Amino acid sequence: MKNTPFTQKHIALGAKMAEFAGYNMPISYTGINDEHAAVRTNAGIFDVSHMGEFILKGEKALDLIQRVTSNDASKLTAGKAQYSCLPNKEGGIVDDLLVYCIEENKVYMLVVNASNIEKDWNWISQFNTENVEMHNVSDKTCLLAIQGPNATKMLQPLTDIDILNLKYYTFAKGRFAGVDNVVVSATGYTGAGGIEIYFEDKDGAADKVWDAIFAAGGPQGLKPIGLGARDTLRLEMGFCLYGNDIDDTTSPLEAGLGWITRFTKEFTAKDILEQQKKAGVTRKLVGFEMIDKGIPRHDYVIADAEGKAIGKVTSGTQAPSLGKAVGIGYVETAFAQLDTVIYIKVRDKLLQAKVVKFPFV
Repeated sequence: MKNTPFTQKHIALGAKMAEFAGYNMPISYTGINDEHAAVRTNAGIFDVSHMGEFILKGEKALDLIQRVTSNDASKLTAGKAQYSCLPNKEGGIVDDLLVYCIEENKVYMLVVNASNIEKDWNWISQFNTENVEMHNVSDKTCLLAIQGPNATKMLQPLTDIDILNLKYYTFAKGRFAGVDNVVVSATGYTGAGGIEIYFEDKDGAADKVWDAIFAAGGPQGLKPIGLGARDTLRLEMGFCLYGNDIDDTTSPLEAGLGWITRFTKEFTAKDILEQQKKAGVTRKLVGFEMIDKGIPRHDYVIADAEGKAIGKVTSGTQAPSLGKAVGIGYVETAFAQLDTVIYIKVRDKLLQAKVVKFPFV
């Protein structure tokens, strides 16, 4: 198992550790519900240094990104980021990712899922026919997400970047906690506001930044947060998790990601996805809340009133902010309308649920 530069910090703080995407990661500290509430109401810090970062440089960097991603990266100016995905040749999803424009038409950073670093690198590399300079900087890049309504207020004293007014999906580069060259971005996967910070771990930068964040935020209730609460937070927002809700067999249109699928440019499987859009998809990813008591789990069967399978649960939990169980899953299109009653098969029982709108909170 790999460690992040913060692994010893998590252990010292009493985190329950477990393997995730090949890394020794904190799953929880004081309990998922407690950590979840801290992020929704105040602020929490996540170590997400296991994520992958690729730098693409050169005159043809944008051209390469345009050909491999579904969203239109030509819309990005320096300091802007976008959510996108890498379609495979069948119209499935190799990965979902963030594209950061560092220098327009010249330098970009792609942030990919931890479990897909090698897969994504190999996938993008095979399309690199114009000798774009590619650097996999994943192993030397620290990534911390400080999320919650009070996160930027707590951290503003640590930087001269105006993080209080950083707009969603924009970023700035500067000095943070005495460390130079830090990318501070208003991204994050919790829906609770806050920032993510990227920096290289050299000359003790990881310890310096972590300690400074706790010195500034600790007295105001900042808490360390594990991957357990990260999952419940993203689920309440209806955000997809790769490997659960989207994968190589799901198309962006089925997954409700039509908004990041731009047909104004050429990209992998464009024809297949265009055809899908025209004909309509046969299944859709929907959000649902349980009416009967029970918690939906990954891979549980979704059925109609007669018990006939109409789909599958991809993610589900007891939502801490709502006090009720919610889930995400694919269903046949006829059952995807809001307020449609569906049934979740839990231990041979059919439990009633209904289709609702994202986000859940």
